[in-house]
Amino acid sequence: MVLVADVQERIAPDPTGISGVEEGEVGTSFTHRPVLLREIVDYLGVSPGGVYIDCTVGEGGHSFAILEAAMPGGRLLGIDLDPQALQLADTRLRPYDGSFTLIKGSYVHLKELAAQSDFTQVDGILLDLGLSSLQLRGEGRGFSFQRNDPLDMRFDPDGPIDAADIVNTYPADELERILATYGEERRSRAISRAVLRQRPIKTTQELADLIVRVTGGRHGRIHPATRSFQALRIAVNAELDNLTEALPQAVRLLKPGGRLVVISYHSLEDRIAKTFLAAEGKASSLRILTRKVVFPSLDEVRGNPRSRSARLRAAERLGDTKP
Repeated sequence: MVLVADVQERIAPDPTGISGVEEGEVGTSFTHRPVLLREIVDYLGVSPGGVYIDCTVGEGGHSFAILEAAMPGGRLLGIDLDPQALQLADTRLRPYDGSFTLIKGSYVHLKELAAQSDFTQVDGILLDLGLSSLQLRGEGRGFSFQRNDPLDMRFDPDGPIDAADIVNTYPADELERILATYGEERRSRAISRAVLRQRPIKTTQELADLIVRVTGGRHGRIHPATRSFQALRIAVNAELDNLTEALPQAVRLLKPGGRLVVISYHSLEDRIAKTFLAAEGKASSLRILTRKVVFPSLDEVRGNPRSRSARLRAAERLGDTKP
């Protein structure tokens, strides 16, 4: 069964890191390669008849593996803000028709969406926070500085603000704060001042070229615009705030013994997940399963270089759950 709700809210899930993708065009041939696939199934403890939520279903790669291990009798709720991703996930998961529900929405509203879909006490929840190649390479989405697209960067095409709004209307000090805080960009002040002088900036290429001029070009492995683009995307989609709000909801939805797995792709997300899990561990709500962060194996990174920034943390619910 597929349920698509027109929930038009702010989003939450990623960055510099990109969630499990191969080189090559993305489409219904499913060139998407899910990151840490075996580790996710293991840490979730997927078993036949289990009930699971994939908070960022994307193209359905992780969800497919979860459903495969949860048969017979398993159920899965997949949530995503991207309508195109939901269409691809629906196609990919079709062999398990009747065992999954897909819903358009943000995991910042996880408790509400789960109740709406009758997923109220579950065995496992996955939060994969990465930006997929579907979004990075999508024409007109504005996530990539390697394309000449309108400045957008919304996971939800119906979201209230886009990157152009921030770049062209925010005051210099607020733009500087966004670049410094969310992108950890050392040249945030110089970039924000240059942006104000060049406004209006309409395309990703215009913004990337400006950043290259300000920074003096590439001095290392990453493109000079990487951190600024990450920062703008995080601000547009309220990613860090939404993650902070979603994690407690996830814990409350787990049965005793249910498991939470979080995959992050940059230090800001990982810090939030690590701090939250540690606090819940001290409060005896969770048992930490990953005392050290789990990275992809060397073999996985060789086969899928874009997986190299992925970091997995997991925990198990203890005691009685609260409503």
